[in-house]
Amino acid sequence: MNTSKFFVGCIIASVATGCSSTPDPNTLTNDEIADGWELLFDGETLDGWKDYNGDSLTQPWHVVDGCIQANGDGSDLSGYIVTKEQFDNFILDWDWKLSEGGNSGMLYHVVENPYFSVPYVTGPEYQLIDNDGWEAKNAPTKLEPWQRLGVDYAMHLPNPDSMFVNPQGEWNNSRIVFDNGHVEHWLNGHKILEFEAWTDDWFQRKNSGKWETAPEYGLAESGVICLQDHGYPASFRNIKIKRLPKKQSEPRSLFNGKDLTGWDVYGTEKWYVDPEGFMVCESGPDKQYGYLATREYFKDFDLTLQFKQLANGNSGVFFRTFVEPPVKVHGWQCEVAPKNCDTAGIYESYGRGWLQLIPDEKENILKPGEWNTLRLRVEGDHVQTWLNGEPMVDFNDEEIGKAQGRIALQIHDGGGIKVQWKDLNITKL
Repeated sequence: MNTSKFFVGCIIASVATGCSSTPDPNTLTNDEIADGWELLFDGETLDGWKDYNGDSLTQPWHVVDGCIQANGDGSDLSGYIVTKEQFDNFILDWDWKLSEGGNSGMLYHVVENPYFSVPYVTGPEYQLIDNDGWEAKNAPTKLEPWQRLGVDYAMHLPNPDSMFVNPQGEWNNSRIVFDNGHVEHWLNGHKILEFEAWTDDWFQRKNSGKWETAPEYGLAESGVICLQDHGYPASFRNIKIKRLPKKQSEPRSLFNGKDLTGWDVYGTEKWYVDPEGFMVCESGPDKQYGYLATREYFKDFDLTLQFKQLANGNSGVFFRTFVEPPVKVHGWQCEVAPKNCDTAGIYESYGRGWLQLIPDEKENILKPGEWNTLRLRVEGDHVQTWLNGEPMVDFNDEEIGKAQGRIALQIHDGGGIKVQWKDLNITKL
């Protein structure tokens, strides 16, 4: 889609009607419907929206004159509403108007989980704020550049020459494009910033600023859309979205055979690459749990790897996992363990424990002290494993189906563990 032509049309329409996207607020033209656009707000009800981490809508938002309005009763810890539906690749378009000095935001790829008390530690934010009014109300405090209107909050700054903002109290139009990692922010028909998510530069920004202590920030490839009540009245209308296709993924390696690039270490146990080019996990003097986690998320995937248990092989491959610092994971484990301990079975790290044990007669498939091939395939709520070419478990689980997250290798506590890993190859489905 030619976004520039679309936005020129919006600007012309706004001059004639006072609305920055369609002649009638909260409606779609026939051409937009044919092009795949969907309304996220019908102008009359809040159907399709709910509290963050909730089942219904109780936060102080309401519909007034065809707009979703935030009362201004929210705070840093409350006042967030989210779509009931998740989105991955999209063009998201909306009109917004703030009170004088107002502060709000539009977030996306937000992950819902009771562990996350606020959405912004998971989902990126298009900042909405009345720069001058906010600074006047909060003088002598000044906004940091990464807090100002249009930023990818605490990450990327807009081009100041592209910022054309309507006078305070008037409607503005914004847009977010997320296309398989390519991100654009638009304001009133002008592209104000663009970047590529999950590059080395992106991770450097994430790990050196506000999100340094938020390990799951921005990693999700899908999630809910979120509106923020940050203690100031704010109005939204014409909220619409167009889904974009997901690009087909090619098989790739998670391990370069040289170092641990692309992985994050959690805990004090040992992770290194030995002279033979194998990844090694080894118990350290603390004899505690340790994890080596991918720095990116994998929701649906097919993973094949090889492991060799050089000592007590109590380890595992976690999937759809997130990390609670300093050393705790939330998710599911494909077991790697000594013989007769259900290698290739599936264990939940919190709550339910074992979800699927392997058949007793298949315990002899594991080859202690030799290279073993483990395959793990997860698609939706369907989980399958194979060990040395033999199918081990095959089941469906609703809770797994709701989740997404990292892949992580484990060192169990207790000490005495040493395992080699190689040929970690994955395909996103």
